[in-house]
Amino acid sequence: MTACRQAVTTGSAPSPSGPYSQAIVTDRLIFVSGQLGIHLEKGELADGIGEQTRRALENLVAILEACGSAADRIVKVTVFLRDIADFGDMNRVYSEFFKGTVPPARTCVAVTGLPRNARVEIEAVACR
Repeated sequence: MTACRQAVTTGSAPSPSGPYSQAIVTDRLIFVSGQLGIHLEKGELADGIGEQTRRALENLVAILEACGSAADRIVKVTVFLRDIADFGDMNRVYSEFFKGTVPPARTCVAVTGLPRNARVEIEAVACR
């Protein structure tokens, strides 16, 4: 830890699989590392793009809550899709998740591969 940033780790979301922090907290912002749609209890990817999207968002929010924040404080989301054809199904779950709130800014990109052959990975920046 340095004076300007602090790493946060919680057992309420899957542990990092490499040399990175679940989140970094600064004076004003929280940067949450990309989350896969992993069932915390099973340690396995959820089935299908919809359930992977839901689990990834739930894991992301669990980390935010460990930082003292919440979903409605997210300002920017980046969604990585293994296949852009999954955009519609991902977007349906994503829109349900942010229903009733001002949705954050978002970027969605297709990538050639994701860890564990996941279909989606989601990262976010939120206010403290």
